[in-house]
Amino acid sequence: MHDKTGFSHQFPASTLREYDIRGIVGETLHETDAFAIGRTFGSMVARKGGSRVIVGRDGRLSSPAMARAVIAGLVASGMQVTDIGCGPTPMLYYAATVAEADGAVMVTGSHNPSNYNGFKMMLGRKPFFGAQIQELGRLAAAGNVEPEGEGSVEEKDVSDAYLARLLEDWEGGDRMLNVVWDTGNGAAGEIVARLVQALPGRHMVLNAEIDGRFPAHHPDPTVPKNLEQLVAAVKKQGADIGIAFDGDADRIGIVDDTGEILFGDQFLVLLARDVLAAHPGAMIIADVKASQVLFDQIAAAGGTPLMWKTGHSLIKSKMAETGAPLAGEMSGHIFFADKWYGFDDAIYAAIRVLNAVNRSGESVSAFRKSLPQVINTPELRFDCAEDRKFEVVAEVAERLRADGATVSETDGVRVTTEDGWWLLRASNTQAVLVARAEAGSAEGLARLKQILASQLAASGLAPDFSGANSGH
Repeated sequence: MHDKTGFSHQFPASTLREYDIRGIVGETLHETDAFAIGRTFGSMVARKGGSRVIVGRDGRLSSPAMARAVIAGLVASGMQVTDIGCGPTPMLYYAATVAEADGAVMVTGSHNPSNYNGFKMMLGRKPFFGAQIQELGRLAAAGNVEPEGEGSVEEKDVSDAYLARLLEDWEGGDRMLNVVWDTGNGAAGEIVARLVQALPGRHMVLNAEIDGRFPAHHPDPTVPKNLEQLVAAVKKQGADIGIAFDGDADRIGIVDDTGEILFGDQFLVLLARDVLAAHPGAMIIADVKASQVLFDQIAAAGGTPLMWKTGHSLIKSKMAETGAPLAGEMSGHIFFADKWYGFDDAIYAAIRVLNAVNRSGESVSAFRKSLPQVINTPELRFDCAEDRKFEVVAEVAERLRADGATVSETDGVRVTTEDGWWLLRASNTQAVLVARAEAGSAEGLARLKQILASQLAASGLAPDFSGANSGH
């Protein structure tokens, strides 16, 4: 059906990404785009027989206006909208899951700079991504939406219910932990401030005020520079652990009691051991960027490790398909289906981390030091034309197969040698190639980087590896 009002809308191609819709406010993203998303997504929900959509928003300065516009579009498509207001993305996922909503829209720029914003969606209880986002773009451009209807809006505060549910899985223990939290002026601030009042032990919350300008630091816990304030506070307080969140709290960062950063694939070992104690032999999923140490440790703890594609929507879908109780990504997305709902929730993950630390009886630094020590590069990114990036990966894979190398092609190419492994994949969201390498020694890492560099050179790229080492 075509809308009799003559609706049609063209989105800038750069905003329709693999996992969400995102752009720069006032440049590539406007309130007219938000209305069009609501109008078109509402039509997609209606065509599946649905009518109930839940909407939430983060703390960005542009989010209230963007939320109003997307709600107006949904209402014009006949949707019954529940507006849950400002809070973390996982609170929206929770609200949509327990209410068995037909759809959900979160207005959030995630960990992007303050002048960005965007939309993460669910259709039914599943992530809305990839081909579905492209389809939304095509339907909007063609004006292929349901006839204008009269929906409704109700405001509902779900924070009490969400908080109570988070606390249900707090198991406590004899240790009175001293914890520093950094919500980074992001959307988790209010929930975390209330959460710690209900937890035993000592708690300090940094940057709890929700402020879309992010005055303290950029809200991305995977970047060490953004954790400097947390590290300093952990040391000063003599804390047992530091916990950080990204702008919409679907990703977590961890700092140990000595101020050292634990990466996603390290604290996933702690969580995997904990889950496997209750579910022996269970499958635990991690993305292709994760350390071999993680996959080995899952197996050593009696689990079945599965290496899968990077991307939170892809991991969630694989979890649902396999029934895995736990999954995680290097980027700090942690997914629990054990006791939880299978979506990435950094605040819930924090509760489970504290439970695991309590149960382990050892310090977080002792746990970190007990892991096999490897040397790896951070994530290396090389500019590569959009129409060339997947071709380069395919060329590298073909050459490696011809050489008889040990290659996994789950997501790009991951090559295992006696020294360790290296990875090359095309970013789903940018015109870049992403690489990583890990070895047991500096010499081994140098050899892996040399192989990677020669493969990129063979496809006409000249990578720069300066400063590309880190230990963990």
